[in-house]
Amino acid sequence: METVSNEENTAFTLDTTVKKDIKGKVIVGATLSAVIIIIGILLLILGIIVFKGWSTFSWEFITSFPTDGMTKGGIFPAIIGTFILVVVMSIAAVPFGTITAIYLTEYAAENSVFAAAVRFSVRTLAVVPSIIFGLFGLGFFIQFLGAGADTVFNGGKLHWGQPNILWASLTMALLTLPVVIVSVEEALKTVPRELREASLALGATKWQTIKNVVFPGSISGIMTGTILAVSRGAGEVAPILFTGAAYYLATLPKSVSDQFMNLGYHIYIMSTQSSDVEKTMPIQFATTLVLLMLTLSLNIVAVIIRSRIRSRKL
Repeated sequence: METVSNEENTAFTLDTTVKKDIKGKVIVGATLSAVIIIIGILLLILGIIVFKGWSTFSWEFITSFPTDGMTKGGIFPAIIGTFILVVVMSIAAVPFGTITAIYLTEYAAENSVFAAAVRFSVRTLAVVPSIIFGLFGLGFFIQFLGAGADTVFNGGKLHWGQPNILWASLTMALLTLPVVIVSVEEALKTVPRELREASLALGATKWQTIKNVVFPGSISGIMTGTILAVSRGAGEVAPILFTGAAYYLATLPKSVSDQFMNLGYHIYIMSTQSSDVEKTMPIQFATTLVLLMLTLSLNIVAVIIRSRIRSRKL
């Protein structure tokens, strides 16, 4: 009887092990298939863009202005406008988002009602449609701040109370702010609590601990937040529809109070408002290719900076 019982237990154990192995292989196969499908879709999209845009892509296309109703020529003003937008947006969003994350992580009490309200606001902003940010930028930055500044400082003469790079960049900064705050806050939390306590035990102040211990330990996370913000901001169109993007400009912007052309908006208007959409298809794909290259270049620069910071820490 004992022999039969042992054999039954052994068979049951083997059967359970086989079932677990099968389930494990099914899960691994499903996840691997999902990864392959995602990569395949990405490569397919990139392949179509490169295939249809490469014939138009050239140095002249990058460095020249649009001509013949934007059915010919290049996209140089749109490249410059997009670059300025991303830079000003990053200058506005990253420091403010980092300061907010430092407050929430290092200064706010765990049961703080104010901190809970801030976190709720950040989560809410993260799911607000981007077009809402554009309408907010139009109403607050242009019609309230800009028009108010013109009334006070320019005697009512229109200067700041109209769409421009500054208002578009600040609107985009609001859009990307939740990404920066969340990523930086998570990066700050990865710094061990023991390091903070050791610094304070040695006589350092709270700010000295943050500046010399917490901040250096989380700088890579801050750079990650910057990368994510740049990636999202460079391709967004809706927030700048009402706040600064122009259909066509014959000159480059000379200050942040000027309107600008944008690569994403350029693609949008050429695909919806061009006099001959089919004729501009090669330009649309080439512009998309340039936008991807610009975003990738900015990301690579941020990654290089992050890697150098990490190597110095080591």
